[in-house]
Amino acid sequence: MAHRPKRTFRPRRADSSDSDGAQETFAEPGATGEQAARDPAVEGPSSGRGHAEVAELLRRGRGRHRGRAWASSRHAARAAPRLDESSDVPESRMVDLSADEEDGEHHSSESKDDQSSSPNSSRTLEDEFSSVVNIPDAAVMQATYRKCKLARAQEDYISLDVKHTFTNSGMKKNSEDSESEPDDFKDIMPFTPKPQTLRQRMAEETTTRNEETSDDSQDEKTQDIWEQQQMRKAVKITKGQDIDLSYSHESQTVKKFDASISFPPVSLEIIKKKLNTRLTLLQDTHRSHLREYEKYIQDIKSSKSTIQNLENSSNQTLSFKFYKSMKIYVENLIDCLNEKIISIQEIESAMHALLLKQAMIFMKRRQDELKHESAYLQQLSCKPETSINKSLAMDEKTQWILEEAESRRARRRQARVLSGNCTHEEGTSSDDELSSADMIDFQKSQGDILQDHKKIFEDVHSDFCNIQNILLKFRQWREKFPDSYYEAFISLCIPKLLNPLIRFQLIDWNPLKFDSIGLKQMPWFTSIEEFIDCSMEDSKKEDSSDKKILSTVINKTVIPRLIGFVEFIWDPLSTTQTTSLVTQCRMILEEHSTCENEVNKGKQDLLKSIVSRMKKAIEDDVFIPLYPKSAVENRTSPHSKFQERQFWSGLKLFGNILLWNELLPEDTLQELGLGKLLNRYLIIALLNAIPGPDVVKKCSQIAAYLPEKWFQNSAMRTSIPQLENFIQFLLQSARKLSRNEIRDEVKEIILILVKIKALNQAESFIEECHLDHLRSVIKEFE
Repeated sequence: MAHRPKRTFRPRRADSSDSDGAQETFAEPGATGEQAARDPAVEGPSSGRGHAEVAELLRRGRGRHRGRAWASSRHAARAAPRLDESSDVPESRMVDLSADEEDGEHHSSESKDDQSSSPNSSRTLEDEFSSVVNIPDAAVMQATYRKCKLARAQEDYISLDVKHTFTNSGMKKNSEDSESEPDDFKDIMPFTPKPQTLRQRMAEETTTRNEETSDDSQDEKTQDIWEQQQMRKAVKITKGQDIDLSYSHESQTVKKFDASISFPPVSLEIIKKKLNTRLTLLQDTHRSHLREYEKYIQDIKSSKSTIQNLENSSNQTLSFKFYKSMKIYVENLIDCLNEKIISIQEIESAMHALLLKQAMIFMKRRQDELKHESAYLQQLSCKPETSINKSLAMDEKTQWILEEAESRRARRRQARVLSGNCTHEEGTSSDDELSSADMIDFQKSQGDILQDHKKIFEDVHSDFCNIQNILLKFRQWREKFPDSYYEAFISLCIPKLLNPLIRFQLIDWNPLKFDSIGLKQMPWFTSIEEFIDCSMEDSKKEDSSDKKILSTVINKTVIPRLIGFVEFIWDPLSTTQTTSLVTQCRMILEEHSTCENEVNKGKQDLLKSIVSRMKKAIEDDVFIPLYPKSAVENRTSPHSKFQERQFWSGLKLFGNILLWNELLPEDTLQELGLGKLLNRYLIIALLNAIPGPDVVKKCSQIAAYLPEKWFQNSAMRTSIPQLENFIQFLLQSARKLSRNEIRDEVKEIILILVKIKALNQAESFIEECHLDHLRSVIKEFE
């Protein structure tokens, strides 16, 4: 709110109020200045009769209208003319704000006249005006409120009530409505001050700033401005608002450029100093911009020079082209392998399933034959007098199984006779023959798988499926850019890239077949070896990372495939399969152990699977029945034949287990071969046999299977602990044969004792039996 200027009290004309709160009546805004000039004449002194009539009418009006708020505005409008006609009371004072603004001297004259008038005259005028005040009803109040809002909307200020907005069309409509209403209800005095407009606040601020520096001559003009502001708050102006504010604009403009305002002294030196300061700042800014411009020019020149050097550099261009082509090649290779790996896995699984099916057929057939034949012989042992009837009462399935087994043994005997092998023992055959129908079915399925195997890479360029061509790409990288080659650890990436291609070549590889191709003869193996040899020549470093490529490939690709064969397909009772598998594993585990940590881990996994499979074979496939001596004395009896076959089958497994010498640890091998098989099964069967040449032959075969490495210590006089039971059986057999004067078999037993380094036991036996002629045999081995 603007600062209130100093008041100069002076009486006004038409300044009347009623003690009951009656309103003043003002002239319409459209009244001209001439009417305002004639007001003093109308307000001249009147007669005593007129004053009495006015007082009487005032009393009647108060008594009649008090408490009648519902009275219509028309009654009040008719009452006013009657008052004017019946008396000489002067009309209501009309305050014309626009006229007041246009003529400042008019206010001065009014001020002088008001000061000269007496208090009695003022009191008489108040009584006269109070008689014509009307109390509006509800409709009048509502119309007045609506016109106040319209006037407020036309002022130049920001309303606090943002919910109601007025458009031009609405304003025009309200203006037309207000003009059509009676004039008596336009001059309603607002009960609260109207908010100040922006111009009013600016005028007040200007007045406040200029009040302190203005002279005494400005006080009267400031007083007029303040009075005008107060009048604007109390009087509703519906027309001529631009005219109302014209005086305020002129006064503000005058006061902004008032010459009376004091300014600091200005001299030529001060102006010059400020200009020099401004010039210095502009020069500094200009110099900084010049420096930045020069820097940018240098950067542009340097960039252009670099681009030109790169374009002219042939080596860098070639390296970029090579790296780009290599990147594209590797991406295409990976895409190709990702697409083909699914087909490779399917073919690989199909081949493995086919071999597993064949192995399960052999295993199940052997277990069925063992089960049915042992049950049949057990029945014969219980009732030997009814053996013929029992044979006739044998069920058809058992009979068919035994007949099939005997027919296969007969065919093998005939084949051995034709080949001239007459030293073969029954039970040492693998019995892995298939029937003609099963063989045809197996070959057909295998042929279909191999046919699909050939189609996998038939639509692929040789650069993406030939291992030699792939390694040639990386070899070129190694020769041209060796630093980046080794920094990229390509030796770790090559085994992963070659894994699908090597698995593709191993699909037809069966390490259990005696005629299977060795790993060294495979194309992938030779290609990797050549790549490694060239790496050693190019780098001339003993610690080249490429040396580990072959061992990593074997560890990640070959060994997992070998483990699958060992766990599911390998038959430990088959000497052919065991010999072939030992050959492949020996080459893998002994000759290619460059990367010790990784290969040792793969080696441990492979050896664990081998030991587990041999334990399972000992538990499931070894069965040596014990029959009464009366049942086995006849070498042609079914009991004797079955027992002999089972003993030689167990002895064959004993030999196959000991073939893993130097691959399996000695303690593991001795536990499997000597502890679980020899002492638990074979020695018990020998103790139940009749001493004679057959027993000595079996003992000689056991000694022949024992590895010579276990007995290479020349200072060794006592054999290994696991052979103690076998040595005691040999001494016991030698004593029986010595009493029967079977000298050749006794000498054979002494030779067995000497071979297994049981020298102390042999010497004791010679002294005990007085066989001095056999001491020379001991001296030959010492």
